[in-house]
Order: sequence, then C-alpha cells, then structure tokens
Amino acid sequence: MFRCKKCGSIDNFGLILSPDYQGAGNISESRNEDDEIIINVDNYEFIPDLGFMNHHAVCKYCGEIKIWEYYFSKFHKK
Repeated sequence: MFRCKKCGSIDNFGLILSPDYQGAGNISESRNEDDEIIINVDNYEFIPDLGFMNHHAVCKYCGEIKIWEYYFSKFHKK
C-alpha cells in the first residue's frame, strides 16, 4: 500500500504514461492474496515499488506527485 505524504490518502492514485509510449494505454489495477497492488498496462502485470510510484503516480485527491511512502495498515493504529 502507498500513502500520500501530503494529504494522507491511501492507494488513491492515477498513473501517468510517457508521451512517447506506443501501446494502447489500457491500465487497470487489482490486488493479490497479500493485498499488494497489481498494475496491468496493456497485459503486462507488475507490482509497483516506491520508486515507480514516485515517478509515475499522481495523487487523485490532491494532485501531488513524488510524495508517496509505503503504508502498511497492520502496523498503524487507527
């Protein structure tokens, strides 16, 4: 899971594709059995890391980029 350091939203992101990207740009996301995000871009699946998020993900809530941190709910008290 990823949390926005500015607004605190969790896993609320949109992906940015490079203007030079030649594929169709079909993007979807799902979760695996370990509650990790799986991103699918034109049938290529991967689990994003923090570096990927800080280069390609924008917070849908506040619009910030390069502000993500790892967030594991089981280690944070509510």
